[in-house]
Amino acid sequence: MNQRDFLHDPDATAKLFGLIALRAGHAILKVRDARHNPDYKSDGSPVTAADLAADEVIREGLARDLPGLAVITEETCTAASRVDGDCFALVDPLDGTREFVNGSDEFTVNIALIARGVPVAGVVYAPALRRLYVGGTTAHRLEIAGDAAPSRLDGLQPIRVRDVPPEGWHAVVSRSHLDPDTRRWIEQHRIARLCNAGSSLKFCTIAEGEADVYPRLGPTMEWDTAAGHAVLVAAGGRVTDLDGKPMRYGKPQFRNGNFVAWGKAGA
Repeated sequence: MNQRDFLHDPDATAKLFGLIALRAGHAILKVRDARHNPDYKSDGSPVTAADLAADEVIREGLARDLPGLAVITEETCTAASRVDGDCFALVDPLDGTREFVNGSDEFTVNIALIARGVPVAGVVYAPALRRLYVGGTTAHRLEIAGDAAPSRLDGLQPIRVRDVPPEGWHAVVSRSHLDPDTRRWIEQHRIARLCNAGSSLKFCTIAEGEADVYPRLGPTMEWDTAAGHAVLVAAGGRVTDLDGKPMRYGKPQFRNGNFVAWGKAGA
């Protein structure tokens, strides 16, 4: 696939990303028993053999299938990293490493294509749950059967954000990020119920109509959010800053500010 193809056919690009993510997820599960012996980066965040194995699989796959595409991954990005041009991939080979180390199944592989600051295609794969989310012009979910990484994405089921329930919005949050600022945001809005989810699965929970809003008032990196953002937008949602402006990508050092991910609640 050349650059013209992956820019003009986001659905095909998302499916290609999906196959790469499945292989990366398979690599993660092969070394999952080593999760209890992580190393630590300079910022104190953990990194495991699974992070590095998935990163290698993804970078090799993208170099082979989309040669020439700039790729920014969590494991290879430095403070000096930057991209030239309007099109690049953002990758988190293992989103939710802390959850992974602690034995949770809610960790994901994230791959997204950014064009002119906008995530136009993306996939979120939860290897332990055997669940893949794909977003291009439309959004789909796929349950993976068996232990091997399939070579085709057969059986994709369309997903869509839901109408807001009569009782009010259901907000999805992470227990570890339910800080005072987030609690205040929740108290100031029409939240009827709190749901818990880890990693980028929070975006996907809204995309498949299981929740309505995800506020994040705290630091994240672009590779944490881009793939879930792409899936949510493809399902009819949006992601904005606190002033309602669309969240953009390619920012300095790839850092996000505060944001809210919306289903129909933010329409």
